[in-house]
Amino acid sequence: MQATTPEADLAGLPAAVFWDMDGTLTDSEPLWEKATYRLSRQLGKELVPEVRELTVGGTFAGTFAIIADYAGYNPQPGDEQRFEADMQDYVAGLYDQELVIFPGVRELLEQLHAAGVPMMVTTNTQRAVADPVISAIGSQYFVGSVCGDEVPAGKPAPDMYLEAAHRVGADPASCLVFEDSQAGMSAAVAAGCRVIGLPAESNADLPTGAVPVCSLHTASHLAGASIADVRRWWAVLTLNPQHAPGAQD
Repeated sequence: MQATTPEADLAGLPAAVFWDMDGTLTDSEPLWEKATYRLSRQLGKELVPEVRELTVGGTFAGTFAIIADYAGYNPQPGDEQRFEADMQDYVAGLYDQELVIFPGVRELLEQLHAAGVPMMVTTNTQRAVADPVISAIGSQYFVGSVCGDEVPAGKPAPDMYLEAAHRVGADPASCLVFEDSQAGMSAAVAAGCRVIGLPAESNADLPTGAVPVCSLHTASHLAGASIADVRRWWAVLTLNPQHAPGAQD
């Protein structure tokens, strides 16, 4: 039997794969939800789900502004930095106790890594909090990561995905992104990447240009997904003009 070459392993795959962390690799949005409700109580008002939804996937600055406005809290100089440090410490503690990696994630990472696909973690979470989580997932799978405190603007701005594509030396249009939040999907689409959405609710509206995983995969989230599935999904995204970066309905 003829041995396969690295080029053969990479045939039909994206030039790189970028992974959001919270809600995509790890089932950690419930932890951030706890922290966000706690922040709202600290600012003087119990949060409601509708306002919490506005903060999902965003930066702390955006979350703080939304909740301060909701709570009628008048921020003083230094408040944002103080509450951010407190929230990061709180979430880091929750990660230590309650981190859950989604079923199928490690298996898919292993297969893509073995094929030689460059992968990066792209998360709005700050570096100090993200590093232990990336290590728990398996830092060996990734060529690097970009965190929210390392780009001029976090998601939904495209900066993070433009930086990730630059670091791997690839055209964003040749890169595949897995994202769960509206902010993250919008960021990846704006950067020109191909995007598979993993929203918590299967009937959630996705930004134009993002393809819901439920239209590609029968199992929940990425459970049971293989490198063969990624090849098939990539073919769908690259052969259909509707899914081209920047395409509009």
